[in-house]
Amino acid sequence: MDWMDLLHHYKLTSILLAAIIARVIVFIINKTVHNFFLKTHFIEERIEQTIESMIRSLTKYTATLSFIFFAISQYVSNFGRILAGAGILGVILGFGAQSIIKDILSGIFLIYEKQLHKGDFITINNTFNGTVVDIGLRFLKIREWSGKVLTISNGEIKQIHNFNIEQMRVIERIVVSYRENPERVFEILEIACEKINELHEACLKLDPVNCPIEPFQVYGMTTINSGYRGIEYTVTGLVDDTLYWDAAKEARRIIAQTLFDYEIKLAEDTMLVKPVDNVFLKGGK
Repeated sequence: MDWMDLLHHYKLTSILLAAIIARVIVFIINKTVHNFFLKTHFIEERIEQTIESMIRSLTKYTATLSFIFFAISQYVSNFGRILAGAGILGVILGFGAQSIIKDILSGIFLIYEKQLHKGDFITINNTFNGTVVDIGLRFLKIREWSGKVLTISNGEIKQIHNFNIEQMRVIERIVVSYRENPERVFEILEIACEKINELHEACLKLDPVNCPIEPFQVYGMTTINSGYRGIEYTVTGLVDDTLYWDAAKEARRIIAQTLFDYEIKLAEDTMLVKPVDNVFLKGGK
């Protein structure tokens, strides 16, 4: 019983009990929220996952801070009064916790302003690309194309490009050789657009009466002298954001195959070599 007396003497029993209780409470809250969203479907699934991720982060931080304050109160008398009146200490901690507060506020604004949701494909600060896998009070985690998970503090996020805000426009630019008749190129590209709309109608963004808002079409001739190589044409189509990557992939495949079938030549890099008269290289000179 000596070790029990030792634990009781140093109030470790209460601290251990508080840690267990905090752990159980966090588990119950997270489990309840998860089961609640599994049984309800009144909001979009991505939003449900985002709210669940934020609640999980919030309960973890709240439980941790509460446990720390409780543990300190076991050894400091009148801890509540000291904590309430510690103006100078509060100022010191405030300066030291500026980055933490900044991260937390930034995370709250990210959710409140609906800038992103769990599962969205985003670009951060024009540098990092990936799918959002977790949104916390302090950190945002995205999984890059390679499979690596990037963790970035919310306060460091300055710019977000979100590829999953209800609709996305597929924009494909095709640079064709100058030797091709523009009128014929238009006709062939329109055939390609018809194939895309027919084969991948499910990818198109629909209006309230289930009609395509902007099916794939030839936008027009966007550049006459694209990089001194050829004429640039552009094909566009408005698609559902969740199907954007599949739609863009299939659109490129069908356009390339159609151009090949109709023997439309794309632009190629050329190098002009001019002969120089009466010049001979001897001895490396």
